[in-house]
Formats: sequence, structure tokens, C-alpha cells
Amino acid sequence: MGNSFLDSILSKDRELLIYLNNLGNEKWDAFWLAITDQFNWIPLFVFILVLLFVKFGAKKTLFTLFFIALLVAFSDQFTNLMKNSVGRVRPCNVPELQEYLRQFSYKPRGGSFWSGHAALSATFTTFIILLLRSKFKFIYILILFPLIFGYSRIYLGVHYPIDITIGYIEGIIMGPILFKLYKFLYQKTFKESLL
Repeated sequence: MGNSFLDSILSKDRELLIYLNNLGNEKWDAFWLAITDQFNWIPLFVFILVLLFVKFGAKKTLFTLFFIALLVAFSDQFTNLMKNSVGRVRPCNVPELQEYLRQFSYKPRGGSFWSGHAALSATFTTFIILLLRSKFKFIYILILFPLIFGYSRIYLGVHYPIDITIGYIEGIIMGPILFKLYKFLYQKTFKESLL
């Protein structure tokens, strides 16, 4: 019963991947290859840095950046631990799927479950929204970042939809936990509450 249920979920996951992946066409390939490259998001990160500086000033922004660096490192290592534990092969590297997926030269190695792009972008986005929502109401538009970033992984056939979904869930859970830790450390460091 348990195995047949899991097999059914994984089968639906493969079917959904093939369907979504085949919605793509060559006109959009370069765009989605650019979207999946985190370095192309640097303008967004610079914009967030400016918002942090406006809210906190230089000293507290440096403290916040240090915490964000720890957040990124923690999310990355936690995701790698899960990938190594589960050992799910990326769809782009599964021989029996190749005839059903659109082919790209971009074929990263490593595990597929769960998506580090989805987990880190969701963790970061949740944290930043919680941090800046009192000052900048428009910050909620940042939700588009993990959604677009995560979809690029399906478009390119490097993750299954479940990999992306679980990555999002991990990020939505970890973001508030890390934000609470940040608030605690902020209050201890600056002897004032976080507004």
C-alpha cells in the first residue's frame, strides 16, 4: 500500500514535469537559462541592500548582511544534506526520461530532492518580507522571485515539481524561524527591539 501510493505520486510528478517542461519553446530558452542563474538576480539583491540601508543605517545593515550570509549557508547545507540523504537523480540525468524532455546543454549534477534554488529563494524571501514589511508595503511583490526562480528549474528539466514544492515549504517554514533568531540576536546586540 505504502509503496504503491508513493509510486503513484512519483509517477504523477514525472507526468507533470514532462507536461510543464514541454510547454517551453526555443524562443524562451535563453530567457529561462538567464533566470535560473542566480548572478542575474544581483540587481534585485542590490535593491534589497538599499532598502536595508534605508531602514537600518550602515551598522545595523552590516549586522543584517552577516545574518543573511549565515541564513544562506545554513539553507544551502541543509538542502545538500537532504539531497545526499535522498539521492534522487535529476530528471535531466535520467536516461529513460530523455526522449520526453526538452534537451539543454545545462545539466547540473548532484541530487534533485529537494531544490536548493526553491528552498533558498523561499527562505530568503520570507525572511526579507518579515524584516521589511513594516517599512515597505510593496515588499510582498518579492514573492515573485522564488516562483519565477523555481519554475526555471522545471522549464530546464533539472528538477521535478515535487522538488520545487518541498523546497518552497522548507523555505516558508525556515524563514520565520530564522527571523525569530535574527530578532533575538538584534535585540541582544543593539539593546533595542526590532521595529
